[in-house]
Amino acid sequence: MTFAPEDQTQDLFLGGRLRLSQPRRGYRAAADPVLLAAACPARTGQSVLELGCGVGVASLCLGTRVAGLRLSGLELQPEYAELARHNACVSGISLEVHEGDLRDMPPALRIPFDHVIANPPYFAPQDGTAARDPGRETAQREATPLADWLAAARRRLQPGGWLTLIQLADRLPDLLAGMEGFGAVSVLPLAPRPGRPANRVILRARKGARGPFRLLAPLILHDGPAHDGDRENYSPAARAVLRDGAALAGFD
Repeated sequence: MTFAPEDQTQDLFLGGRLRLSQPRRGYRAAADPVLLAAACPARTGQSVLELGCGVGVASLCLGTRVAGLRLSGLELQPEYAELARHNACVSGISLEVHEGDLRDMPPALRIPFDHVIANPPYFAPQDGTAARDPGRETAQREATPLADWLAAARRRLQPGGWLTLIQLADRLPDLLAGMEGFGAVSVLPLAPRPGRPANRVILRARKGARGPFRLLAPLILHDGPAHDGDRENYSPAARAVLRDGAALAGFD
């Protein structure tokens, strides 16, 4: 099963450096996978596995910023995996996409990686709401517990490897509870505007490390107290990541 051409849109990322196909209706990536990619400390020559790669936005943004990575993705929904392969091909970035469940990974992915990145589903199971599109519902509704995502990442990382993920701020206690086997945990809160509470967090942790926990100063995504017209008003730090393809500096 694939998305027909008329059921796709062409969307620009990183200030137009990436032009990626996405489903017109269904799960559509926006800023979060771009921020996730910017937080990953991968270096040329290293291997990266993305759990739940969707149409490949995070992996391809990372591959645009850092050349020479060995990128792999795991995606549950075949039609999204097919779009990820297409997007990698047209972008000229090598990304090996596998279909399957993270609780029972394909044999090709049962190897150690330098990095695992993930944007796990945000919404709790059976909360009385549901997206109209089944693909969007699958991507955003937690069916596999967050603890299983963290355990899968830990199994796939080599000693000293890095986990980087983005999640809702109110799931931070669950993230920290799943950090067995990890150390040097850093949490970067993402606040929509100055003076507003953080609604998402980016967590970075290292397998087997003994470094202390760090709660970092928040990244403010937008300038001003409210949106003031039909224009972008990203903060300079957010714009550097989302439009210029910079790495996230908050972890330094």
